Amino acid sequence: MRWALALLLALATGVGALYWVTAGFTALTAEDARREAVALEPRPLPDARVLAADGRTLSLLDVLSADGRVAIINFFYSRCVSLCLAQGAQTERLQRAIDEQGLAGRVRLISLSFDSRDRAPELADYARRMHARPEIWQFLSFADPAARDRLLSLFGIVVVPAPLGQFEHNAAFHVVTPGGRLARIVDLDDPGEALQAAEALAAGAAR
Repeated sequence: MRWALALLLALATGVGALYWVTAGFTALTAEDARREAVALEPRPLPDARVLAADGRTLSLLDVLSADGRVAIINFFYSRCVSLCLAQGAQTERLQRAIDEQGLAGRVRLISLSFDSRDRAPELADYARRMHARPEIWQFLSFADPAARDRLLSLFGIVVVPAPLGQFEHNAAFHVVTPGGRLARIVDLDDPGEALQAAEALAAGAAR
């Protein structure tokens, strides 16, 4: 009898722990739980000095608040020969959708390089390769490594050096409000969902 009670107690404890870890069984992984937490309570971003493709050094929060548009942000590095190319293609699709749906006045794209070697010439060259329209899609890199690391951590981006000057890293689309809050995280293979989330935020801010 005692072993049966012990088994039931262990099962109850395990189910309780699973309920807590999965945010009430609604998230199956820690990343799912993190994304749900961000959607429920958008997270404020710390400021960071960033370098633009035209050579200017800017405040990231100033860039975000400049014109009231919601931003879809992704992280990349210009020398990437694998994931970033796929990510760039998806972001180019987003640019086309923003243009075709007449959303350029409400939604914008920002690609942030985490590679300290990416300065203004590299950003400008990458923008040309991606057929980026500057009124929709902006390219930036970090001027301060410490601020870069804080932001990568908040966005959940893990960057690991790899051979031949490459990096291994994860990727997603991040929907950020003009007030500098991370509001949604969306899988890279679902740019339509990222755009819908950004459009909903923009519409809510306009009301």
